[in-house]
Amino acid sequence: MLWPAIFIGTAAFLLYVVLGYPIVLAGLARYFPRPVHKAPSHMSVSVIIAVHNGERFISDKLRSVLALRYPRELMQILVVSDGSTDSTDDLVSEFASAGVELIRIPKGGKCSALNEAIPRARGEILLLTDVRQLVEPESLERLISCFADPSVGVVSGEVVIRPGHTHQEADIRLYWRFETWIRGQLSRIDSMLGATGPFYAMRRSLAVPIPSEILLDDIYLPIAAFFAGYRLVVEPGAHAHDYPTRRDSEFRRKVRTLAGNYQILLYYPQLLGFGNRMWFHYLSYKIGRLLLPYGLLLIAVSGLFLPNPFRWPVIISQGIFYGLAAVDPLISDTWPLKRLSSPIRTFVAMMIAALAAVSVFFVPPRSLWKETKVAVPKI
Repeated sequence: MLWPAIFIGTAAFLLYVVLGYPIVLAGLARYFPRPVHKAPSHMSVSVIIAVHNGERFISDKLRSVLALRYPRELMQILVVSDGSTDSTDDLVSEFASAGVELIRIPKGGKCSALNEAIPRARGEILLLTDVRQLVEPESLERLISCFADPSVGVVSGEVVIRPGHTHQEADIRLYWRFETWIRGQLSRIDSMLGATGPFYAMRRSLAVPIPSEILLDDIYLPIAAFFAGYRLVVEPGAHAHDYPTRRDSEFRRKVRTLAGNYQILLYYPQLLGFGNRMWFHYLSYKIGRLLLPYGLLLIAVSGLFLPNPFRWPVIISQGIFYGLAAVDPLISDTWPLKRLSSPIRTFVAMMIAALAAVSVFFVPPRSLWKETKVAVPKI
């Protein structure tokens, strides 16, 4: 009875991570919410944009920042060019008359860029945003309103992915919507387990130096604020718009983010302790995601040893599932079967990315940082 017990236990774990926990989370958020007390506020803000070779996006990004409906005298705009070799620096310099400050540093990675900029920030609030996403005019004011609640240390905006033209871009967009929902529910209960990296704000007093090898600055910095006793919340009315990504690009991003979760656990082992007030959610969400592909492997192996009449239905159903993922590249976008094979292939790709994330223990972490390719034309 060992293998059937392993199969049933693993299946229960997989069902809990994929379906059970989101249901539990939704119930907790509905019946035990902890509202953020918002109020109009005009705090001083330092906008920090770390960029490497961002000539395709930097001008539009700065125009969107300068169009924010927020008192300009309360805004400091810092662009840290991390060893850019294209025309990024020249394009940023064109905005000098609008008060944009350019900081040039040798190539050292995003964490080094942030460590250079944060000590130069004069604002009470840091707005950390990436070069690609365009921010809506009202977004900063909505983020800042959340800091009227003294328990709030970090506020994330929502990244809205524009509609794509292919099934795989639609799959990634759907995945992002689900992730956004999870983060929103966690915020309603208490705190997210990090921040929305392309667009979030935090109290300047809570910022700490970031180790240069860290892959997820948007978790390392917010978690420091979390363990200082503050909440990490979402402001759903603050939007930044991004371009759709393809599956291969999202695969590389997923390898980096999951590898970064292993790093975060090494730097913050207290996440696994009962001193973490979001302990249950950290295990169910973050640790559960890391273990998910290993559960799938265990299901596949244990299914081979099930007694009849269960063995062959399990083997055949898994064969069909993974077979659809394998043949998806050969299926035309016009075929109805594509609506099933494409999301299955995306799911399998994400599981492979989770397995590949353990490479962070065997290679230099920064080698896992790859450029995210998006569906926009080159300049």
